[in-house]
Amino acid sequence: MVLNGRGGVRQETRLRVLAAARAVGYRARRGAVRDATVLGVIPTDLGNPYHTDVITGIEKFAESVGHAVVIGHGRRDSAHLERQLERMLGFGVDGVIAVSTWLSPSTLAAAASVLPVAVIGRMQDPVPGTDAVRCDDETGAAQAVRHLVQLGHRRLAHVTMSSRPGPASRRAGFTAEAARQGLVGSVEVIGPAADWAAMDALIDELMRRVRSGSAGAPTAVFAANDIVAVRVLHRAADLGVAVPGQLSVVGYDSSTVALTVQPHLTSVNQPREEMGRLAAQMIRERLAGRAHDADLLVQPVLRERDSTGPAAEELGAPVPSLPDRV
Repeated sequence: MVLNGRGGVRQETRLRVLAAARAVGYRARRGAVRDATVLGVIPTDLGNPYHTDVITGIEKFAESVGHAVVIGHGRRDSAHLERQLERMLGFGVDGVIAVSTWLSPSTLAAAASVLPVAVIGRMQDPVPGTDAVRCDDETGAAQAVRHLVQLGHRRLAHVTMSSRPGPASRRAGFTAEAARQGLVGSVEVIGPAADWAAMDALIDELMRRVRSGSAGAPTAVFAANDIVAVRVLHRAADLGVAVPGQLSVVGYDSSTVALTVQPHLTSVNQPREEMGRLAAQMIRERLAGRAHDADLLVQPVLRERDSTGPAAEELGAPVPSLPDRV
């Protein structure tokens, strides 16, 4: 029943059967597709260009070596992500790549007892038995701060939606580099927020401070990802804040969305396709017999575009505010 992907079997029993099958090297065959190695890919959110870019890297590698790929959308729901993983195990994939850090360590460890598992992203702690590909987020955040400081900005804000390990590392990198630049007391962190409505309210309050020229208002924002950065750009446009004249904005990911907004978004580039390729290569290595865990740290690079410019003070005069849009 387990090897044919049928229902009616407890998950604990299913995992034991699959682990036993793996131990003796047994692979179920279900038609022509099972003549190829099949990679199961579980992203948190297909609506986020970061995830689709990573999956492109996975698919390109899989195609180059004759592997197949199946995708289970997590829908930004931890419980649904776990159900998708269970379906992958029932389907009989040969390895799983989680483009997500929303699966619990115990769930990942249980899956890793059955088949190779790679995680793309930063977990709170390493999960024994799994491989990982992650970006050096502290370094990426430091690059964003240095870029803004070089443009003359001294009052910075970091806007974040989440307190998960990846965003938390970017926040830590932001505050650490600000301290190295002597900006303690002139930087602030806005967020996390419970939902997008709460996030928009926080961003709107920031925009009102910037527009009014209130004392201590930031002249630049570093957002935890491109989605948040685009939110900042939209609220700035709606509330009459000129970017980059009154407020410079830096995102994180340098995903495809960075070039679909005006002004084009300066952003810290995660090598997303390369991260996907590395994770798929890890699964292939595991299937070939590698037993030790692998943990790869990739380096980000800032991509400067039109959303950042000199601080108004550096230009010699303040930029006049624009009226509210009706």
